[in-house]
Amino acid sequence: VICAAMSTSELFVSAARKCLSAGRKSLSIPQSLDLAVQVSAVDLGLKPAILYDSNGACAEQVQRYLNSLQSLQLVSKSLLTLDLNGNILIVNPATVRSNLEQVLHDGSSVAVIDVCHSQETPTIADPLRGELKGMIQDLLLLLGGVQQLDDAERPLSAGEKCEEWNLCTVFGLLLGYPVTYWFDHTKSFDNCLSMTPLMVVTASATWQEDTAAHRCCLYSFSVPAALQEEMQSNLETWTLHLQQRFGQQNHLKELTISHSIVTLPSVCL
Repeated sequence: VICAAMSTSELFVSAARKCLSAGRKSLSIPQSLDLAVQVSAVDLGLKPAILYDSNGACAEQVQRYLNSLQSLQLVSKSLLTLDLNGNILIVNPATVRSNLEQVLHDGSSVAVIDVCHSQETPTIADPLRGELKGMIQDLLLLLGGVQQLDDAERPLSAGEKCEEWNLCTVFGLLLGYPVTYWFDHTKSFDNCLSMTPLMVVTASATWQEDTAAHRCCLYSFSVPAALQEEMQSNLETWTLHLQQRFGQQNHLKELTISHSIVTLPSVCL
């Protein structure tokens, strides 16, 4: 009866504030609405996954939040929680698998930029070099077992395997960016992006549920400005696909994609 009297946005906010408190601190209403938009975008296939970083909630709490949304039929049953060494993602397995298979089939679908600290400037790397290809195959294998999971086994964990992965590169692949950074994390976690002009690409949309309209950033990633010309094809293809998928749904409105140049003394990946 209570649920029936609550609007869709209120149900999302209630689930977030109930399930995702860290210590005594719950998510604020704006944070809860941002998360609602992000999860809805994943469910609609506008994003393959989101990285949960709103607060220090653990994977089990994020799974409870997802279960709550699924039981209220606010999102589909196919979404799942993925735990990569304490980094928590909410994933649309079909979209992620499709993207990863595309990279294996056609290495040019995602540009990998080598930002190793030993280099003077960022360079384009082969996305299908040994360790990257192995990482993508490991992820596909992990997600391939999703159908066999029952609720008691969720969230899905990569276990010790992901300790071998460069998680910065993995996040770029899982989050659906057309460009992802790579560095040899066995040697150093530093990078060569300090004082390097970066073009930041941001995609935002408005979530219109009930009477509430909430504007939210769906994507934000960067490309070294010096490589922008070489990345142009990837960026145009990514933009076109996002616009096409956006046009196939009516939950989110007013898609805008903007570009800005930033130069930072240090860039943490």
